[in-house]
Amino acid sequence: MLKNYFLFLLSPEVSLNDKLCFVLNLLIPLLIGTYIFICPFPLASLNEICYYISVAVLITLLIFRKTDFTLRTPLTLPFVLFTMWALFGLFFALDLQNSLHDLRSHLLKYLIIFYLLVNFFSTRKRLEILSYLLIAGATVFAIGGSIGFYVLEGYPLSERMGITFKEMHTGFIGYTTTLAALLSIYHFHRHKPVAYKLLFAFCFLANLAVTILTQTRSSLIGLIVGLLILCFAEKKNIALVLVLAALVVFMPGMKTRIEKHGFTQDIRSQMYRLTWEVVKDYPITGIGFGIATYGNNNVLSLEKYNNRLPPEYQQHDTYQGREIIVASTHSTILDIAVRMGLVGLMFFFCILLTAVGMLGVIFKRHRKDEYFRSWTVYLFAVLISYFIPSIFVDTTYGPRAVVFYAILAMITILWHLALQRRPEPFTV
Repeated sequence: MLKNYFLFLLSPEVSLNDKLCFVLNLLIPLLIGTYIFICPFPLASLNEICYYISVAVLITLLIFRKTDFTLRTPLTLPFVLFTMWALFGLFFALDLQNSLHDLRSHLLKYLIIFYLLVNFFSTRKRLEILSYLLIAGATVFAIGGSIGFYVLEGYPLSERMGITFKEMHTGFIGYTTTLAALLSIYHFHRHKPVAYKLLFAFCFLANLAVTILTQTRSSLIGLIVGLLILCFAEKKNIALVLVLAALVVFMPGMKTRIEKHGFTQDIRSQMYRLTWEVVKDYPITGIGFGIATYGNNNVLSLEKYNNRLPPEYQQHDTYQGREIIVASTHSTILDIAVRMGLVGLMFFFCILLTAVGMLGVIFKRHRKDEYFRSWTVYLFAVLISYFIPSIFVDTTYGPRAVVFYAILAMITILWHLALQRRPEPFTV
């Protein structure tokens, strides 16, 4: 492939203008691929550089009409509805400045990344490359992060990995590592050479180990469900479920964490009830798209809503001698509901259901084609393993949001590839 690129660039028959456009079209996948690879790392400045240069190059290509960039995907309509409702919510936002900022930084930016991935990773080969980048970035982070946390910082294995990390905190790591673990299994089965199998087995184990070391129960549940779904693609994947179950049982600190906190007896239940009280006051448009609005005491008094609750559900934690209220929804569903109202939440579910529907259509039309059949099962497993823990964590910003839009992009790329192939005749 690289040889063909060089031959094209060195050919005297190709005009300088065409060569320049070729380079620009090649630059975007290189930059956005770098963005995806380094997303788990604390390299925000480099990520921003890759993103803005990609956008600038795209604008240049659009101006000179040297790209086939398109917004036509089944997800475009739900994206438009979701975005338009967020814009409509600006008229009712409690903190307009924060909502305007987050609309650009935590919605439009991710949508642009989605369309860049869909348009510039649109072939079978580039879809594989995108999956390699997701696996590689997560694996390097898993190895480097675990060495830094347990070896350099000296924490015992019973400590939850990532409690000192800033962007990729403990509860957020699983979104990246779970995706990489499941994609590693896909490539393990698809590549015949032993060297490749060993490589992807190592990637799977590294990401599996870090997911377990975080002791994040929701991520582990999501990973288990994802592995169970993969059993429909290859029955031998059931062995991986057993391996994961055994590792969880023998993981230092996990048993104590489950026995101490259970799955419902922690502060989350109080946080969810508090958030629902706010939703009941702003059920249609929400408080505004701004993420920081919920914790801004100048525009929204959580203490007032906390006092509404029955005494057993009120928050009365103390920090440095002061009573505090946790200003976080700790749930993507409640986060969207409180910021965009129940209508916005409905549009969000439209995005998810459209993605699932796309996979269902691909599977039905190409169920005898091993390529499409396996990819649909694996991407469905990836999507479900992402959604389950997102019920218990805010995932609308940061690296975990990039993971979400990368998953949607991979589903859309597969959809476009399926459209190019003649469907099989339907039989009952």
